[in-house]
Amino acid sequence: MALFSAIVTAVILTSQLIGIWVNSAIPLHTTIELNNLIHLTHIRNYGGIFGIAQGMGWVFGLVSISLLLAVIAYLWFGKEVRRYEYICFGFIVGGGGSNILDRLVYGSVIDFINIQQIPYWNYIFNTADLMVHVGIWPMLILSFLAQPSATHSENSPE
Repeated sequence: MALFSAIVTAVILTSQLIGIWVNSAIPLHTTIELNNLIHLTHIRNYGGIFGIAQGMGWVFGLVSISLLLAVIAYLWFGKEVRRYEYICFGFIVGGGGSNILDRLVYGSVIDFINIQQIPYWNYIFNTADLMVHVGIWPMLILSFLAQPSATHSENSPE
């Protein structure tokens, strides 16, 4: 749990500090073009993932808190929790916690990473969202790789 807690804390601090910088350095609804691919566009998300249900951010905040508490309970009370789960869930909970903190402090989530040149992609996200993905994708891959082989069971005829 110490490793999990350290990752959560580092992700929240990093995401919040970057959000504070965006909030103070980039005026709302303006863009800084870093290159053809990456723009920094300061917007506020008052809804949920991909901007759905604008004005209902509190619902997503409550759902997020419930999910984060469930993850913490799983890690705390789980009997066969693997080390990679503590690491991956650290990134996921840290990212989710940072977005919850944004909602509490600002009433919305500060989004600013604007990737260009991707067909059918027009979403703007933040560091916390990126950290959730840093946790989710390795978790999924490692979970599939770590599954015991189902080809031979004790009761199967040979």
